[in-house]
Amino acid sequence: MQDDSLDEADVAAAWDRNADLWAEEVRAGFDVFREHFTLPAFLAFLPEIAGREVIDLGCGEGSNTRRFAECGARVTGIDLSAGQIARARAVEEGAPLGIRYEACSFSQMGFFADDSFDVALSTMALMDGPDFAAAMRETHRVLRPGGGLWFSILHPCFNTRHSRWIPSRQTPKKARQVVGYFDRQPFVERWHFSKRAAPTDVEDFTVPRFPRTVSDYVNALCAAGLRITAMEEPQPSEAAVRAHPWLRRWRRHAALVLHIAAVKG
Repeated sequence: MQDDSLDEADVAAAWDRNADLWAEEVRAGFDVFREHFTLPAFLAFLPEIAGREVIDLGCGEGSNTRRFAECGARVTGIDLSAGQIARARAVEEGAPLGIRYEACSFSQMGFFADDSFDVALSTMALMDGPDFAAAMRETHRVLRPGGGLWFSILHPCFNTRHSRWIPSRQTPKKARQVVGYFDRQPFVERWHFSKRAAPTDVEDFTVPRFPRTVSDYVNALCAAGLRITAMEEPQPSEAAVRAHPWLRRWRRHAALVLHIAAVKG
């Protein structure tokens, strides 16, 4: 469903609706890409964060935030969805890691003073906010001089609205078809974790999407005063592919995620 009027209120409402099922299924291990590829790849991309003040942008129900805290960081997690934050706080209350959670936008971080954090992290969230440029300006503001941003997003080149896997005679079994890379119109996507067969009594997740090009991301970082220091397009390892053959297409044919690191001068 395409909708030119999607804004942060729509994003918050969607993730509030998703909150119960999302927390249940993520914690049950249904997010197999996260468990077996995207989170391990992101952790390998990060610098040492032990002992540093870290903010997690778009933390959701806090699974990845807790991993960052277990690395020894002093972590604050923020998310636009009050429902997601409530579920993150409930875990923190039961098994404290010293994490602070706040319900706020990563495009308007008024909770925090200038120069508050050493590191900003974000895993698979920044592509789902309507104003990436504002998010980068706010990230620059709350980072201390010399502080860094590390984030992951769905790769904008290979995960367009109508991209899909198609049968192919030229490559083993499948090829990636990409359509509409320059289409920046927001839309709402409905989907479910592949580990669940989408039974009729369980609704799919609804996720507002805000497509951008690679240059949109890069130019917003530069305009905010953040200097890009690294970009990666991680592939699943051969060991991961042997253990989980469904990952092979993302090793051979296209990048699922894009990692970017940048520093505040």
